[in-house]
Amino acid sequence: MSLEKLINNCKQGNRRAQEELYRKYSGVLFGMCLKYSRNKTEAEDSLHDSFMTIFDKIDQFTNKGSFEGWMKRITVNTVLQKYRKEQHLNVVSENMGDEEVSIESEHVDNINLSTLLNHIQELPNKYRLTFNLYVLDGYSHKEISELLGTSTGTSKSNLARAKMILKEKIEKENISIA
Repeated sequence: MSLEKLINNCKQGNRRAQEELYRKYSGVLFGMCLKYSRNKTEAEDSLHDSFMTIFDKIDQFTNKGSFEGWMKRITVNTVLQKYRKEQHLNVVSENMGDEEVSIESEHVDNINLSTLLNHIQELPNKYRLTFNLYVLDGYSHKEISELLGTSTGTSKSNLARAKMILKEKIEKENISIA
């Protein structure tokens, strides 16, 4: 079944089409949820909530642009909305300025992907969300500040802190490996 037909069937509330759409895209969207979540259970909850929103708003998709991109945007917004509701995002009052923290590639090369993902998931919420939005998904600080309801300075500060924490964890990991 073509994607367009699948979408149209979902718009009509066809449960089999919804199940097929879920099977087709749940892996990609779960990966996104996992990036933004503290653990697998939280990511599963976010995936469920995302698909509920996707099926609820599928009539709003006008076949212009990427359907997968549209679903990814809903997924990111669903995860961020959950954090805003839980009031986990507190404004950082300290400002680290525009200081750039870099993680040496030799350290990253020596760490496996699942360990790196675990380190990212262990970041405090505001740092993890900012890091993922900026580094992994390419959002600008202005866009992040709008999504998270903070200032661009806070976004920059949160990113710098996230990088600093990750750098420390990765360097510690490399010392343990050596």
